[in-house]
Amino acid sequence: MAAMYLADAQQVAEAADLIATFGEHAVVEAAIRAGHMRDIGNVVHFCRWRQTERLVELMASDEAVGTVH
Repeated sequence: MAAMYLADAQQVAEAADLIATFGEHAVVEAAIRAGHMRDIGNVVHFCRWRQTERLVELMASDEAVGTVH
C-alpha cells in the first residue's frame, strides 16, 4: 500500500466509528458516502471519504503494512 495522507485525527475517529457501527461493511459505507459526495459535486468531502475508505481497509487488516523492524 502506498503512503496514506490523513487530514487530521478526526479522520481516524471517523474510520473507527464506521468499523464499530458497520463492522465488515464499514468499507462499503465509506464508499457510499464518498459516492454521494461525488454525486453532489463536493470534491473535498469526496476525497476525504475515499481516504477514510482506504483507512478503514488498513485498520481492518490483520497484515503489517510498511516495514517492520
